[in-house]
Amino acid sequence: MSVVEIILGALLLIACIVLIIVIILQEGNQQGIGVVSGGADTFFSKNKARSYDAFLARATKWFAIGFVVIVLALNIIAYFAKPADAALDTAEDTSISEVVDATADEA
Repeated sequence: MSVVEIILGALLLIACIVLIIVIILQEGNQQGIGVVSGGADTFFSKNKARSYDAFLARATKWFAIGFVVIVLALNIIAYFAKPADAALDTAEDTSISEVVDATADEA
């Protein structure tokens, strides 16, 4: 596992946690469904809630985009790194089989 994979994995974990939190904090379409609800019915509180909801909606979009980009990057790295790892495994397997063949010939 390379350093890039570890860093991207950590970023993916952070993006997942933040995305879950941002989605939970959003208010539902119906009144009182969201986890964070309440407040007075004043003009100020209604506009404050709209700006807060708009911020959460934007944050959700950006973290979702980041999540998808990180997942794609990790899959691309894993796809292109696999043949190199398989080549190393094959080289190790042939050396082991040569040792086994040599010991079988001696017996």
